[in-house]
Amino acid sequence: MSGIEGKVVAITGASSGIGEATARLLARRGAHVVFGARRAGRLAALADAIGGEGGSARWRPLDVTRLEDVEAFVGFARESFGRVDVIVNNAGVMPLSRLEEGKVDEWNRMIDVNIRGVLHGIAAGLPVMQAQKSGQFVNVSSIAGHAVSPTAAVYCATKFAVGAISEGLRQEVGGDIRVTVVSPGVTESELAESISDPDARALMRDFRRIAISPEAIARAIAFAIEQPEDVDTSEIIVRPTASPY
Repeated sequence: MSGIEGKVVAITGASSGIGEATARLLARRGAHVVFGARRAGRLAALADAIGGEGGSARWRPLDVTRLEDVEAFVGFARESFGRVDVIVNNAGVMPLSRLEEGKVDEWNRMIDVNIRGVLHGIAAGLPVMQAQKSGQFVNVSSIAGHAVSPTAAVYCATKFAVGAISEGLRQEVGGDIRVTVVSPGVTESELAESISDPDARALMRDFRRIAISPEAIARAIAFAIEQPEDVDTSEIIVRPTASPY
């Protein structure tokens, strides 16, 4: 058996991009995947595709900004397969704009999804993993969690927060629970579609010309999961070879 086969992995933000690619890859490697997002139709299609390949998949609609939703999602995973070995906190939004634009609603949305969504995943999953005396959180950050750039101040702040929360969690949970931060560089996804500011959208369109596939990030997540239980891969940065950032 690999370090993935038979594990129960719950994935947020799985209706597209990194979350979808991760669900497909882990299912092919023998994991029981449970995934959630707001777009139920896409989740159902993904579950059908995985099942058609002989994989094990369950899904549930999920809004990570609601703690009760995340608690129900983790509970669903546990009820479906008897335990929860890994939670991949992947859901995120990226409506970039300059601070002078004052897009407060978009700032709040990033805070709610990118920070509170991760915290809700931890709040829902940590008691389960502590009772099992094993488990792993894989929190998806970004290269934006390592450096700040114009139009991305709030987005970067949320991703810096993911790193800080993850490191604090790692220090607190001791030897039973692993914590991994995966920081993608520019990756093919639908994140840029949430950018309402035309200048920021144009900059991101140009930036994404060298984007790597979400499968590249899924492989990094799989690598962290498949390590022996006494090995915690604390952080992985994956970016295009051509990226200057």
